Amino acid sequence: MVNRLSANTPTPAELGFSMPAEWEPHEATWLGWPHNASDWPGKFAAIPWVYGEMVRKISAGEIVRLLVRHPTEEKLARRILQRTGCHLKKIQFVVHPTNRGWTRDSGPIFVKRPSPRSLSHRMGEGDQRSGEGKSETAIVHFHFNGWAKYHNWRLDTKVPETAARILRKKLFHAECLVPTQNSKLKTRNFVIEGGGIELNGRGTLLSTEQCYLDPKVQVRNPGLGKTEIEAALKNYLGVKNIFWLAKGPVGDDTHGHIDDICRFVNPKTLVLVRENNSKDVNYRPLSENWERIRDLRLENGARPEVVALPMPAPLYFDGVRLPASYANFYIANAAVIVPTFNDPNDRVALGILGELFKDRPVVGIHAVDLVWGFGSLHCLTQQQPA
Repeated sequence: MVNRLSANTPTPAELGFSMPAEWEPHEATWLGWPHNASDWPGKFAAIPWVYGEMVRKISAGEIVRLLVRHPTEEKLARRILQRTGCHLKKIQFVVHPTNRGWTRDSGPIFVKRPSPRSLSHRMGEGDQRSGEGKSETAIVHFHFNGWAKYHNWRLDTKVPETAARILRKKLFHAECLVPTQNSKLKTRNFVIEGGGIELNGRGTLLSTEQCYLDPKVQVRNPGLGKTEIEAALKNYLGVKNIFWLAKGPVGDDTHGHIDDICRFVNPKTLVLVRENNSKDVNYRPLSENWERIRDLRLENGARPEVVALPMPAPLYFDGVRLPASYANFYIANAAVIVPTFNDPNDRVALGILGELFKDRPVVGIHAVDLVWGFGSLHCLTQQQPA
């Protein structure tokens, strides 16, 4: 199935674009400065300082493109970032009004291809040396809609357009064809969030049935089934192999984002969270993911290496169970930043990830306050490939 408007509207995959893996070199990381106190009621005052620590670690190896709503907010952000030891020369402020700061889901999702010139050199045309390393990046607009749950998202959904304009990048609008009552096809925006997909950069994508295939709860793409959703993912992200896990942990406001569950750490190795306490409410759904992962084959038919990542003990605030997970780490150029929760398993998780990432340090960032917003480090960041 070709999920596009017409034969005259090629998809990114048809043009040779695909989404790189997160560990591949970045030009920048996108973040949105926090301002919506309703995401962290009673704890908001601490959140900008957590951002300061995140930006300090990330900006050591790449540019940070930071969304701010207006010049006054930029001044506030500059003051906090400077006090936390950030190098302001590595931060580019982008003035754009936002509803929230969850840039993984509402920000620009980048795809990449070898430039046409580089492709011609690969085919033996012209001087090989002049074409080496050439590539082109573009942005796919996946039309964020507040996780099909919240009403205030219309500012956030315009962020990819702003990014494409200031970076002068090609912008693909993800669309799908859905049947109407009279059996005709109608064009509609196709919606996913960056936290709902996990890729190894070689053609394999992971997601969860709970997030995108549930027909009743937080339905992003009404009227589309598994076949149509997979076709759209292949067309707009350039993947060839899609595998569905079951569910995410209790408390996940997104209804099953994969980045709290399962993450690739290299093309053939992934970490999968495991709850060892059989009395915990997460034990059964996370165990089902372990049963399913046995059937996963990569794009080349090989079995991946699957490494268990522990869960922290249940974390509550104001009587609410929070989706605390070590899988919500972010792979930056200079470090892998991992959420920690004042838990004995912090050290275990950091040790496991430290053994898997040999090319950059693995560092913990205190996220007990941050996860009260029902998300953590990965949810807030979005990589821009080099």
